[in-house]
Amino acid sequence: MNSAELISSFADFAKEKNIDRPTMIKVLEDVFRTMIRKRYGTDENFDVIINPESGDLEMWRTREIVDDNSEDIWDYDKIPLAEAKLIEPDFEIGEEVAELIKLEDFGRRIVQTARQTLIQKVKDLEKEGLFEKYKDLVGEMVSGDVYQIIGKEFIITDGEGNELTLPKSEMIQKDRFKKGEAVKAVIHKVDMNNGTPKIILSRTSPVFLERLFEQEIPEIYDGQIMIRKIVREPGERAKVAVESYDDRIDPVGACVGMKGSRIHGIVRELQNENIDVINYTENLELLVGRALSPAKVSSMKIDKERKRIAVYLQPDQVSLAIGKGGQNIKLAGKLVGYELDVYRDIKESEVDEEDVDLTEFTDEIEDWVIAELHKIGLDTAKQVLKLNSDELIRRTELEEETVNEVLSILRSEFE
Repeated sequence: MNSAELISSFADFAKEKNIDRPTMIKVLEDVFRTMIRKRYGTDENFDVIINPESGDLEMWRTREIVDDNSEDIWDYDKIPLAEAKLIEPDFEIGEEVAELIKLEDFGRRIVQTARQTLIQKVKDLEKEGLFEKYKDLVGEMVSGDVYQIIGKEFIITDGEGNELTLPKSEMIQKDRFKKGEAVKAVIHKVDMNNGTPKIILSRTSPVFLERLFEQEIPEIYDGQIMIRKIVREPGERAKVAVESYDDRIDPVGACVGMKGSRIHGIVRELQNENIDVINYTENLELLVGRALSPAKVSSMKIDKERKRIAVYLQPDQVSLAIGKGGQNIKLAGKLVGYELDVYRDIKESEVDEEDVDLTEFTDEIEDWVIAELHKIGLDTAKQVLKLNSDELIRRTELEEETVNEVLSILRSEFE
């Protein structure tokens, strides 16, 4: 293979991979200089001139002529007079010899190695380019097709054929994708593993829901409505706090649309995730009340130092505030940035004089267990005893053994 064939084949390959001309020339020069160092020990006194379009390559070795008996004849940039005269009989001591080195002089093996090195360098550049491209796109929405399913990862190909990874841990539990099916996700993070970029996608990130809102609701895309915060239990429930910069626009109404027309597509994409859109306000009490919707809050006590809020509700509103599996109160707390404790707001006429406050049992029941019961609006012994063990286990984070022990202690109080 001569230099023109080598450079031409490399140039075609580089263009296919979208490698620009300056980078291509630099890669070629680096490879040829590596060849020179292998053959001559150094490339300091060599000039490499490349024209990738014509395939021309010139490598010039420059040395100073010294006397045949000089001690410098072994230096890389010196040449004995006798050797110089073989190149040009008129040369004299002190002059410089510029000698053209041909690619064929390096031998078939070195040239073949150079060709493989050039291809590998282009592949490395392609990987670096992919990493840099997607590193700047973290948080952006992408669409692709399921190419392959390997273990707990779905390989998604984008429009340019790049492979992206969607782990099952970043998928909504109800997601069921088949090979060839279109998938939307957000670029979650980009890592470089052993020189290979790994682009991780996510459908569970709050950012994914934010991008869907931008895509479906023009007022958000145009900046008339701002998303202040999003909290999610992916595939189950989400709360989105929005604020309008235009008093004429109702941010909640604009996001939901007539009869839910705008938000319906988002809900469908998220496997019927229940989305609460809330009008954001700086008034903390009002924001808590909106976040706990559909429950109606009677009153609340805010402890800003401990970042806790005691929320009082009528008994029939407690289960609404807590929600299925405690999702509503958990998400509301994340949205406002406070720990929310729910209490029943019972009128004096409704108080059972024989009932006993749970705090009276601290010598028999641990404080953290009582706190767990308070979280679901249970403040007294009889309130706890109205529920069976299965209901208590489902609504709290208590183990079956702990629940049964608590029920036993409370029952003995009234025996």
